[in-house]
Amino acid sequence: MNARVQKIPGSDHPIIVEHNPARVVVKVAGKVIADSLNSLRLQEASYPPVHYIPRKDVDMSLLQRTDHQSYCPYKGEASYFSIAAGGERSKNAVWSYENPYEAVAGIREHVAFYPDRVDSIEELAAPEAGQF
Repeated sequence: MNARVQKIPGSDHPIIVEHNPARVVVKVAGKVIADSLNSLRLQEASYPPVHYIPRKDVDMSLLQRTDHQSYCPYKGEASYFSIAAGGERSKNAVWSYENPYEAVAGIREHVAFYPDRVDSIEELAAPEAGQF
């Protein structure tokens, strides 16, 4: 097996991981798959930002792990999940870096969703402190 090349984010390929103050809700087939006030926003180079949602805020019982994998030299090896409720469209709709590289260690125990493989990823205003 070929050794994986690991790259460090820098000025040529910046990666910023920060807390997202918004509430993020992901839905498929009328079901809430994820609902979080603790998501992270990952901005990588010129790519669109990605929401990484803590697994504790995801209904993992609705996800099915697949054999699909991919590799990012900046983040590491990604594993994938399908969402049965979404049918064929939601195959490999979710990914997770279970052992991410140190530069993006904050995304460990988080998952991300392809926007075109779910019905919606909504960013809602988070409630003010003290509100319910």
